[in-house]
Amino acid sequence: MKKSMLITAGLMISLAACAQKVKESEVPAFVKDAFKKSYKDAKEVKWEKEGANFEAEFEIGETDQSVVLDAAGHLVETEVEIKVEELPSGAKDYIAKNYKDTKIKEATKITDAKGTVTYEAEIKGKDLIFDSTGKFIKEEVDTHEDKD
Repeated sequence: MKKSMLITAGLMISLAACAQKVKESEVPAFVKDAFKKSYKDAKEVKWEKEGANFEAEFEIGETDQSVVLDAAGHLVETEVEIKVEELPSGAKDYIAKNYKDTKIKEATKITDAKGTVTYEAEIKGKDLIFDSTGKFIKEEVDTHEDKD
């Protein structure tokens, strides 16, 4: 009984953590204003709600990007798509050793509000997170895989 309650609670928490698509009209005005001030050239903007935060996914030129803002419009983090070759060598070495014959689908540079940089490598429905030197941090299930 306890196991099933724990499993149910875990599933509810994980579902709540998933991003939900929202219409631009559902995004608070100061969040949209903060975004537009910083990303005037953004094209094809799509919004999601992640917990209390809002994520805008967009393109500038040929580059896919996203920014997460809190409900007051303050920056939480930015993500910029990079070429796989731009991943730190430690990250590429880790993937080659631990995920043999697996192709890196996408690579992203993530910068949080404090300026801390991490990297994400997407492989087979998983996101592998590395620090700025390429040291492995964690593996996450890719919740964005079915968007494209």
